[in-house]
This record gives sequence, structure tokens and C-alpha cells, in this order.
Amino acid sequence: MITALHAEWTKLRTLAGPGWLLTATVVLTVAVSAAAAAATRCPAQLACPVDPARLSLTGVQLGQAAVAILAAGLITTEYSTGMIRTTFTATPRRFTVLGAKAALLTGVVLAAGTVAALGSLAAGRLILPGHGVTPARGLPALSLADGGVLRATLGSALYLALIALLSLGIATIVRDPAAAIAIILGLFYLVPVVAHVLAPDWYRHLEQAGPMTAGLAIQATTGLRSLPLSPWAGLGVLAAWAAGAMLAATLVLRLRDA
Repeated sequence: MITALHAEWTKLRTLAGPGWLLTATVVLTVAVSAAAAAATRCPAQLACPVDPARLSLTGVQLGQAAVAILAAGLITTEYSTGMIRTTFTATPRRFTVLGAKAALLTGVVLAAGTVAALGSLAAGRLILPGHGVTPARGLPALSLADGGVLRATLGSALYLALIALLSLGIATIVRDPAAAIAIILGLFYLVPVVAHVLAPDWYRHLEQAGPMTAGLAIQATTGLRSLPLSPWAGLGVLAAWAAGAMLAATLVLRLRDA
């Protein structure tokens, strides 16, 4: 495993794409979060049903696309170039190869996701008070000393890491770069759209089962009783998706020719 990790790390740091995609994850997440905070207004005389932490972390919904592309490319690129045969020749145990990719991917995405979440929170803390979103109006302060805000921030980094594992699993099964990315992004962004056109009961069930809609519940700090799932239960649904995808990928990788 150590040799496989070293090999995967060498691939990751010597290619330009992964570095740019990790940078894009941070930049997109912080930029979209800052834009969402800047677009929010809470007039003094009106109610302001805003969750400051969740609003400040809005950019995670776009940053995850860069994470998905990074994860998919980590293995589909090798299939498209034929390099995967060399990889399996050097490391015949395919589970070791997939495990090394998953471990390395989780580490770098967790690091980038933490930076992105903290940057988004800082942007919200800087921008929102000037738009009327303040603790004086009964809204939670954007401070890591607050348990809910800390959970939402660190949970967002965990969310991105689980998105990466889910994407890696799907990409390992599909193999084709374009098809894998299309399936992954469709799963993330199409399910919520479909849910909105269905009856309320079906909408709630899809929210509970969808990897993105369920997983993003981890960001909520207000109105927890109205959520389809509690924050940690929602992240658990995403973890189940990721575990299922990785298990299926392991079986397919073992049974199918390179």
C-alpha cells in the first residue's frame, strides 16, 4: 500500500490538472459563497429567515463539481490512455490501487475543502453584517466557537471528501471520462430539479435519498426540525452512497479486464 500511495502521489503532483482542480474547488466555493452573501438583504422592519452559516457555505454546491471532475479523472484518464495496464502490472492487487487512489483523494480534498469552507465562512462573516444579518436579529453568529457553525464548516469539508469518493467509485465502474462526469453531475444536480416537479411527498423522499440534498443538510444551523433529515443523518446518507459506489467499483475492478 505504501508503494501504491507513493506512485499515486507522484502521478497527482506531476500532472497539472489535479492542482488546478483543487485550486478551482477553493476559488469557486469561496467566490460563490461571497456572491451569495453579497446578494442577501435583510431589511430592518422585516423578518429575515436566513441561516447565516448555510448561506455562507453556498459555494460548496458549485465547488463539488470541481471535486467530482478531479475524482473521475483520477482513474478514467488512465483508462483512456491505456496507462491503467501499466498501473496494474506494477501493482497486481487492484484493490490496493483503488484503495491508494481513494486514500490520497480523500486527503487532498479534505485539505482543500477545509480551506474552502473556512474561506467561505470568513467571507460571510465579513459581508453579512453589513446586509442586516446580525446576531442582534436573533440569527446565529458566524463563529467557530458556536457548535452548529463548527459542525456546518467541518461537515462541508467532509461532504466534499465523500463526494470525491462517490465520484471515484462511479468513474471506476464507467471508465469513460465524459460519461462518468455526466452521470456524476447529473446525479448531483438533476435529482433536486426532478424532485421539485413531483408531488410534495415524493419531493421529501427524494430530498432524503439524494446524495447532494441529503448531504448538504450538514450545513444547516437553524430550522433543524423542518429538515427532511437531521444534519448528521443527511451526511450519513451521502456516506452510504459513497460506500456503495466504492464497494461496487471494487467488485467491478476485480471481475473485469483492464
